[in-house]
Amino acid sequence: MRVLRMAAAAVAVLAAVGAAEAKDWSKVRIGTEGAYPPFNSLTSDGKLVGFDVDIAKALCEEMKVECEFVVQDWDGMIPALQAGKFDAVIASMSITEERLQKVDFSNKYYNTPPAIAVPKDSKIAGTGDEHLKGVALGAQSSTTHSNYAEEKLPSADLKLYPTPDEYKLDVASGRVDAVIDDVVVLSEWLDTDDGSCCKILGTLTPDPVINGEGAGIAIRKGEDELKNKLNAAIEAILANGKYKEINDKYFTFDVYGG
Repeated sequence: MRVLRMAAAAVAVLAAVGAAEAKDWSKVRIGTEGAYPPFNSLTSDGKLVGFDVDIAKALCEEMKVECEFVVQDWDGMIPALQAGKFDAVIASMSITEERLQKVDFSNKYYNTPPAIAVPKDSKIAGTGDEHLKGVALGAQSSTTHSNYAEEKLPSADLKLYPTPDEYKLDVASGRVDAVIDDVVVLSEWLDTDDGSCCKILGTLTPDPVINGEGAGIAIRKGEDELKNKLNAAIEAILANGKYKEINDKYFTFDVYGG
């Protein structure tokens, strides 16, 4: 009888521990950069806008949870997630094996290739390593694009920047000869007055090891409940037309990709 009482007590303790550890996902804090248009950026009055932001809001609505956005510098994004500053990263973060060692990811929510942009009067003839020998190539640090340049374009003189804004200023002023980033990010910039200096030299063939399988939502290791909720919400907005509505607000093509 005593053994049964002890077993029952143990079960009660374990149930209490489980209840204490269960997370209340009625509110989800979302980290994003606010410096990567058209995916995420800050307006002059400090409002977060962009494709990532609208997708995040749609996912929260689908999950019936409250969204709270937290602006975070790109270089500190994963450490801040791990430290509990926010619960998920929706900031065009590519799903890569290197990042999967530190965090988990949802399924992808978009997938677009990298590209290189150059001044309109550039004499650079192509995007291959042989064409970029000695070329000062700008990229945002700690991104798949800078990793791609280091691995695939070693003959270039790679210059790293904290945000895309800095490399855009430098290529426009002639301090670097070319820049590498997502083709959508570069194309959107080229359509502005600030980007009128430059043109797309060409897109690059993604390397699955470096570029991953697309942009996903990063979450802390072991938070499977949130991951499952996010995956279900992504599938739902793809099926019910909400994703296409957001897609068409920003792009003239299907950004979800193959």
